[in-house]
Amino acid sequence: MPSFLDKLFKRKAAAPATDTFETLFSQATTAATAQDFARAIPLYDQAIAADPSRPEAYYKRANALKDTGRLQEALASYNQAIERKPDYAYAFGNRAFVQQSLGLLEEALASYDQAIAIDPNDILAHNNRALLLQLLYRWDEALASYDHAIAINPGYADAHYNRSLTALFLGDFASGWPDFEWRWQVAQRINIGDARKFIQPVWRGDQPLAGKRLLVYSEQGLGDTLQFCRYASLAAAQGATVILEVQPSLVSVVKTLEGASQVIAMGSPLPAFDYHCSLMSLPLAFKTTADSIPSAQKYLRSNPEKVTEWRTALGERRTPRVGLVWSGNPNNPIDVRRSLSLAQWIPKLPPGFQYFCLQNDVRRTDQAALDASQRIVSSGEFPSFESTAAFCECLDVVVCVDTSVTHLAGALGKRTWVLIPYVPDWRWMRDREDTPWYPSLKLYRQKVAGEWDEVLDRVAADLRRAFPSG
Repeated sequence: MPSFLDKLFKRKAAAPATDTFETLFSQATTAATAQDFARAIPLYDQAIAADPSRPEAYYKRANALKDTGRLQEALASYNQAIERKPDYAYAFGNRAFVQQSLGLLEEALASYDQAIAIDPNDILAHNNRALLLQLLYRWDEALASYDHAIAINPGYADAHYNRSLTALFLGDFASGWPDFEWRWQVAQRINIGDARKFIQPVWRGDQPLAGKRLLVYSEQGLGDTLQFCRYASLAAAQGATVILEVQPSLVSVVKTLEGASQVIAMGSPLPAFDYHCSLMSLPLAFKTTADSIPSAQKYLRSNPEKVTEWRTALGERRTPRVGLVWSGNPNNPIDVRRSLSLAQWIPKLPPGFQYFCLQNDVRRTDQAALDASQRIVSSGEFPSFESTAAFCECLDVVVCVDTSVTHLAGALGKRTWVLIPYVPDWRWMRDREDTPWYPSLKLYRQKVAGEWDEVLDRVAADLRRAFPSG
């Protein structure tokens, strides 16, 4: 006589299959929406096994693979989706993103072009195509691609903001600064927080400042604050009492800024004021052009007592002193392009110089090289930017990647050599060794994306030339 379990299994076998394509695909999509990719991907595999002809399953599977970093598998899955649906615009657009991430830039551009050919109104494809064109150093085409996206949707904030950075990079400040205001519409994505709300009006450059109190507040990184705090002097020249709110770590050094009547730390109680303006909106308010950047040789100053302390601690100068910064904030979106490893740099440092580490946060991957090096002196962490500024005064030259120390040294008027990636941040502009922002800076640009050795060779040669006794 059949057992209870035998009867149960027989009933299940006789029941109609519930694992249809639609069921599996729905379950997979639900899991993917919840970012449960470990569950979603096998479900997409099962859905594809149930019906291998459905392009949407390959597409969704590819998206899940992309989001888990399995890029080669994602690329193959996008290809399978496109094979089954040659006019699958979204698949072409997402495939382009994966190809770009894999360094297949020309292939990615072709995929974006195909996506746009299928759907000319795909604003995301136009925007992402423009970002890719920048990596290929095709800036004018990038602007045109942003313009296409904006023509389709004049309120598309991402395209306006990205276009602003390209325009500023090319020196087109007239269109760059107005478009830069769109950053507030994408504030969460670029990690700057929302615009501050006050009952007092925003100052946009068209109201008289004589006798008025203007609150200027920092909005982005430390380097941005150090670069743009200079505008306080322009507001003061128009008769304003300037209250400058900055990150706590910068208060002591920014207090030396001419034109700032009061410098307070973020989070402190605010004094009374009549107008307010975010720090990086001041160039627009002052209608800054490439020729009218306020670029004093030196607009911040070191604490003389701390300079004396460092000079005493360092002792007699026997060889030229060089400060080094080789990496920035790893959370910065462009950090993978701008930072390099200390182990890569050490063999390129010419003898006859005394090298000092200006890094506060040494990455674990660099610490072993620093500990093993007999050529780089590490003074430990600097307790403040005021201390770093004083130390910089004791050096002959600062050589660094694009970090806040770059802006600190430039604001101090210190001789500074900056290692710039092939596609740099917008402020370093295009194809020049100098910068209108800091007269004391020299830029060493990559000639090939990701290739630092040639840049380091040029720096070494210039060190020998500038300090022949080194």
